[in-house]
Amino acid sequence: MILQRIWRAIINPIDPFLFALMVLLIGFTTLVMLSASPDRIEAQLINTGVALSAMWVVASISPQRLQLLALPLYVVGVILLIAVAVFGDISKGAQRWLDLGVMRIQPSELLKIAMPLMLAWYFQMREGSLAVRDFVVAAALLALPVYLIASQPDLGTSLLVLSSGLFIIFFAGLSWKLITPVMLAGIIAITAIIATEDQICQPDVKWPGLRDYQKHRVCTLLDPNKDPLGKGFHTIQAEIAIGSGGWLGKGWRNGTQTQLEFIPERHTDFIFAVISEEFGLIGNLGLLLTLLLVILRGLLIAAHAATVFSRLLAGALSLSFFTYAFVNMGMVTGILPVVGVPLPLVSYGGTALVTLCLGLGILMSIARHRTLLQK
Repeated sequence: MILQRIWRAIINPIDPFLFALMVLLIGFTTLVMLSASPDRIEAQLINTGVALSAMWVVASISPQRLQLLALPLYVVGVILLIAVAVFGDISKGAQRWLDLGVMRIQPSELLKIAMPLMLAWYFQMREGSLAVRDFVVAAALLALPVYLIASQPDLGTSLLVLSSGLFIIFFAGLSWKLITPVMLAGIIAITAIIATEDQICQPDVKWPGLRDYQKHRVCTLLDPNKDPLGKGFHTIQAEIAIGSGGWLGKGWRNGTQTQLEFIPERHTDFIFAVISEEFGLIGNLGLLLTLLLVILRGLLIAAHAATVFSRLLAGALSLSFFTYAFVNMGMVTGILPVVGVPLPLVSYGGTALVTLCLGLGILMSIARHRTLLQK
């Protein structure tokens, strides 16, 4: 009887379907990691254990209690980002880490969870009396941490935090009359960059609001062969690996680009190239289907959520998972600039994996407590 109660206490917070998909992805990750970087497999298993534990803890907390954490987490996160800007550690030209003596932390990772929590809480408080000014306030709450993160500079993380906040604002009811002009402006800007590539990608030309390395990433995206052994090397080698995989791939641990270490960051940002080379199009389709099912399950949880807070948060977290996957695959295949975004639940790493599992734990919490309310 006691063992049964303990077992129920362990499995009750877990959403079976979502967890099964996670196990598939993590199991596949282990297989790919054994090929791409076998010396890191032990560390990855430890990271996975920590991440799953964090997921279970969060899944056990009710959305009502998570709601109480929204404002404190946001405030602490912004204060830590300001602290990073003032006296953070500088590594490889970026100032992203804060040394607390006993440990170093990257506060921007906290905002991946704190930002959607904060905006979902804000719109929950404004339920029934939403006005244009509320969306302006939400945009300001979003802009501050995004600016601080982008200034570090960390374009990848700032993009993820920005997208998570924008999803909340969109689901809260932002009018298409405001969205459409922004989309048109973006399309015009992209078209102008492509049309004037030869002129604006000259070394002496400065782009307003962008650092030189960010400009080079965009120019490399447009034509990686201009610097095949430098800034274009990542993209070119990834495309070779993807193209050589064919339908069925070259087989596990038989990918030449992978095993000869031509693919840079093959265990993190460019692990999708490893999958493409060794498992081919069929392997890619299986991976895409699993990721899609995770996203659809999250959106289904959002659709049946009991409160505005839960609905907005679940929707944003689900589409944030999509953003991770889309941006990573986009930069590996050469349709987006290289911005350092991992493939969710597949790329090697500790912090990103914990953050993703925290998000999935929140989805499980929302799903579970809706069921409890119905009972």
